[in-house]
Amino acid sequence: MKRADYISWDEYFMGVAMLAARRSKDPNTQVGACIVSQDNIIISTGYNGMPKGCSDDEFPWEREGEDTKYPYVVHAELNAILNANGRDLRGSKLYVALFPCNECAKAIIQSGVAEVVYLSDKYADTMLNLASKRMLTAAGVKYTRLQMSMKEITLDFVPEEWK
Repeated sequence: MKRADYISWDEYFMGVAMLAARRSKDPNTQVGACIVSQDNIIISTGYNGMPKGCSDDEFPWEREGEDTKYPYVVHAELNAILNANGRDLRGSKLYVALFPCNECAKAIIQSGVAEVVYLSDKYADTMLNLASKRMLTAAGVKYTRLQMSMKEITLDFVPEEWK
């Protein structure tokens, strides 16, 4: 008889997105994304961070003041789209921790992603998120807030021979 406590595809891919978020150097917000084909194969992942060649130590991470992170950071969704290296994303699903901003929504639409699955809609009532939802809806991109059946997944890195 097979195990009954295995995770769903949605939980698995959101878990991959959340694990990708752990790569972010941002001290305040860590966001990860995972793009999946129609047959549940991971095409790409991404997280919020500086562009290639722009040192995490030389560019700012501040949220306020004269020199902030905002003009420099690439969001997780755009990184995942760019990391796909031109692969066909039409019909794919994008799993992301935080509902996409308006700029990421444009990239999602243009790349052919069919659905966005997200955990948090922290900025739901902001002008930019309302614009994002308006564009996604107009373009026929479905968006769904994932209701997790669990609060956390613990990863065990203990080798089998030590158990």
